[in-house]
Amino acid sequence: MKPHPSRLASPTEHQPELAPPDKSAASRPPRPRTLDLSLSPPDNVRLANLCGVLDENIRQIEAGFDITIARRGEHFKLRGDSAQVQRAAQALRRFYDQASTALDVAQIQLGLIEQNNLDQAVQPVAGLLTRKGDLHGRTPRQVEYIRNIQAHDITFGIGPAGTGKTYLAVACAVDAFERQQVERIILTRPAVEAGERLGFLPGDLAQKVDPYLRPLYDALYDLMGYDQVAKLFERQCIEIAPLAFMRGRTLNHAFIILDEAQNTTPEQMKMFLTRIGIGARAVVTGDATQVDLPRGHKSGLIEAAQILANVRGIAFTQFQKEDVVRHPLVARIVDAYERAQAPRESPQ
Repeated sequence: MKPHPSRLASPTEHQPELAPPDKSAASRPPRPRTLDLSLSPPDNVRLANLCGVLDENIRQIEAGFDITIARRGEHFKLRGDSAQVQRAAQALRRFYDQASTALDVAQIQLGLIEQNNLDQAVQPVAGLLTRKGDLHGRTPRQVEYIRNIQAHDITFGIGPAGTGKTYLAVACAVDAFERQQVERIILTRPAVEAGERLGFLPGDLAQKVDPYLRPLYDALYDLMGYDQVAKLFERQCIEIAPLAFMRGRTLNHAFIILDEAQNTTPEQMKMFLTRIGIGARAVVTGDATQVDLPRGHKSGLIEAAQILANVRGIAFTQFQKEDVVRHPLVARIVDAYERAQAPRESPQ
């Protein structure tokens, strides 16, 4: 006797009775994914160059994508968010292809920044003419920042620490000087930081202001070399001075950078911007979340961003935590502080 047709069902056709939907499922974090990856062709030297001493490069990749990586030889097991695991696997393959020579932590960190932007269509700008001939923007906003500096007389770069605001501005200044587009480079900072005042610091004026200007010296030495910078200082082609020394001057045919501009007063900012002369270009950099002015004093950077937003010839680049090119943890630190600060700034 044949069974009744209604009692016949193939494995693919039979559907068990579904349980009622779990309303809490949407609030659960996504389940971590595990991906097995084998790098080929097997090459022990290339593998050692990829992993670094005591697997320090692998730890950087873990931190950059917020996943865990276990390995045995050329076989890797990646565990974490599905999208991040896929991107980490792409990065590992790319680093493995580049590992004919040893990779250091800095190369891994910069490679991770570039990996984060592979899915975005970014038209690179030409390399800046410095001692580092391949210098270019690593993120879309860095590329935009360089373009703005090259196309506008005044450019503001505003955002968190580690986004390359100052370094790229100095690189653009060196590039303009080497191409003979300007005759001088002038770098300045307000000499007020972290609650300190010059009058309370030991030493003469040069010794007092030098610590505030040291990051600018470091960038110049890195981009031009110590000997060339020293010669250009002697010829007065490079000048580094506190912002107060800019008063009463008109700066022609110069590339001028105002760094740490969040610590200027509105009067100082206006004074600086009105120093710009014929054939001059200016870049203003700062982080509006790190104002060291006394309580109750408004930042000149914040006011300028509001007043000058629609002025023709002035460009603004607003960096975000995604543009941080320091240790991967720096971006997370910035993000954590932004989340903590948001409730305080929201209207009650």
